[in-house]
Amino acid sequence: MNRLPVETRVQILLMLCEGSSMRSISRITGASINTVTKLLVDAGEACAAFHDATVRNVPSKAVQCDEIWSFSYAKNKNVKFAKADAGDVWTWTAIDADSKLIVSWHVGDRGAHTGTAFLHDLKARLANRVQLTTDGHKAYLKAVLDAGFDADYAMLNKIFATDYAGLGRYSPPKCIGAIKNPIMGNPDPNLVNTSFAERQNLTMRMSMRRFTRLTNAFSKKFENHCHALALYFFFYDFCRVHKTLGATPAMASGLVDHVMKMEDAVTLIDKRSAPALRGPYKKREPRKFQTETRPNLL
Repeated sequence: MNRLPVETRVQILLMLCEGSSMRSISRITGASINTVTKLLVDAGEACAAFHDATVRNVPSKAVQCDEIWSFSYAKNKNVKFAKADAGDVWTWTAIDADSKLIVSWHVGDRGAHTGTAFLHDLKARLANRVQLTTDGHKAYLKAVLDAGFDADYAMLNKIFATDYAGLGRYSPPKCIGAIKNPIMGNPDPNLVNTSFAERQNLTMRMSMRRFTRLTNAFSKKFENHCHALALYFFFYDFCRVHKTLGATPAMASGLVDHVMKMEDAVTLIDKRSAPALRGPYKKREPRKFQTETRPNLL
């Protein structure tokens, strides 16, 4: 089986996590775009499986949840001219306020059904009762109840100015205040905020080219969008040293005891793609040919 050298695969994966587009990676490394895409798919599957198995029993005190918008193939307004799996895509994330660990993430729409699946997964990964903070998105209210999420839960409802900048405005309106609304349990008002989750959204937009706004660097396939997220969260949780922590988020949470490298992701890929062992071949008996005798007509 022909494979790129480990150094080249590591370079490609690191560039995918540092904001480079797939076409630019193909030009710089000399690998074909199909090779880069195949490596992204393999890395996404391996990293998603590793995150699912490793990020368990997380000791957390406060968790912040938020969702970030992107789209696959086409925006909602152009879906009628596109294929079936096109449209807006929302990535739901849950970050531990102390270790900055991405405890859980989920990709789908912005409805309560997706939020319920997201909170079910988050609940299964926590080791203890936590304080949960979300923004004022109404889907969280139903999702928390449907998931049976036992937490000290509060919503942070932000108040935005009503100034209208006209058509073509791309910056959000100015935030002029916030209201802390306790929903469930006894949440600590000092821990009710979503600053870390929102800063994480900015990191995602800067680290993945497909999240950049107002460009043609969007996801062309929903599956590849999910693979890119799985690779990024592996890099963010296990490989990237957080400046204020002096360690990776996974180390700060006690999930691992060392800084992982992108070579570890390549190792995970190779383990998943190991060729299956084949049984012994049956010895083939030599074929016997019979000589056909034809009458001599001369």
